[in-house]
Amino acid sequence: MKAKLALEDGRIFEGRFFGAKGIATGEVVFNTSMTGYQEVLTDPSYYGQMVAMTSPHIGNYGVNRQDQESARPWVRALIVREAAEFTTNWRSRIDLDRYLKQRRIIGITGIDTRALTRHIRDKGAMRGAIVPFENSDSRAIELAASSRAMKGADLVSQVTCKSAYRWRKGFETGWSPWKAGKYGKTRNKNEKAFKVVAYDFGVKINILRSLAHFGCELIVVPAGTSWKQVLSMEPDGVFFSNGPGDPAAVTYGIMNAEKLIAKVPLFGICLGHQILSLALGARTFKLKFGHRGGNQPVKRLKTGTIEITAQNHGFAVDTDSLPGSCSITHVNLNDATCEGFEHSSLPLFAVQYHPEASPGPHDAAYLFDKFMQLMRDHSH
Repeated sequence: MKAKLALEDGRIFEGRFFGAKGIATGEVVFNTSMTGYQEVLTDPSYYGQMVAMTSPHIGNYGVNRQDQESARPWVRALIVREAAEFTTNWRSRIDLDRYLKQRRIIGITGIDTRALTRHIRDKGAMRGAIVPFENSDSRAIELAASSRAMKGADLVSQVTCKSAYRWRKGFETGWSPWKAGKYGKTRNKNEKAFKVVAYDFGVKINILRSLAHFGCELIVVPAGTSWKQVLSMEPDGVFFSNGPGDPAAVTYGIMNAEKLIAKVPLFGICLGHQILSLALGARTFKLKFGHRGGNQPVKRLKTGTIEITAQNHGFAVDTDSLPGSCSITHVNLNDATCEGFEHSSLPLFAVQYHPEASPGPHDAAYLFDKFMQLMRDHSH
């Protein structure tokens, strides 16, 4: 069945449906990962977005049970050049087309994703609509232009957990990206596990696995949990997770972060990085087209080494707005934006990218060890 993708600026791309059929709207963004479409689909940070994969052949290894980053897919739609008709992988349980149908996620294939990506790079990420081909271009453009804008949108409330729960599963059984042992547990056998409260702004499962792997017993709490409730749990540290939407709109998260600063070691990833910066008085801004993919180069300023990182964000921290008490620890080599900072005197640091690397490289896994050491240094 033929379909079309319309952008709010009037650009039209023709293709055909796979997965579910119907109408979808959202911000159109692109991801440069060659693999990892299942993790992309189930990453809550993509809520409200239609994701175009720049790799031309998507779906060839199917969908498995291990690579879910949450219990369900969150993307509004998946846009690909060619959806694989055949699946070949020993872990696969279902093909991508059937998976999308079952989860009622619209897909469009046959799109010139190279042209789409170049257009977004030139013009910026923008709203779009996928509709059946018989819809008029003007109607499709109208749907795109009238859909919700990402700037100013608090989407965290739509993806956070409903109630607190405990998480203790690391990589002890089953598949693990770190089975080779390069990133082993740093907690001594006789050392008590660190109790960490994790704010769920749209947390990925692999972040929880990673924290548990490095020696944390986690209590995952809804995004609106008050700082007083968190402190009543007597945590050794507090983690601020990734998530979707505009960080400046998550006012409750910023307020709780403000109250927790200086009281307990803090670590933030992605949206958590932005929320901690806002709590310190910094500003955030919307990037032209964002950073999304498992091949993003970041320079670690302390050592001068280059890390290839996994990223997914459309907003960034304004470096010049960070207070003098903070220092930049990492910068993006493509556009020099802030990828990490730490406080000079308080136990607080954050990174914009994803050290849990799911999908992606494992260059930055040491950051979990850094959080463990921070809690060790400030334990009573």
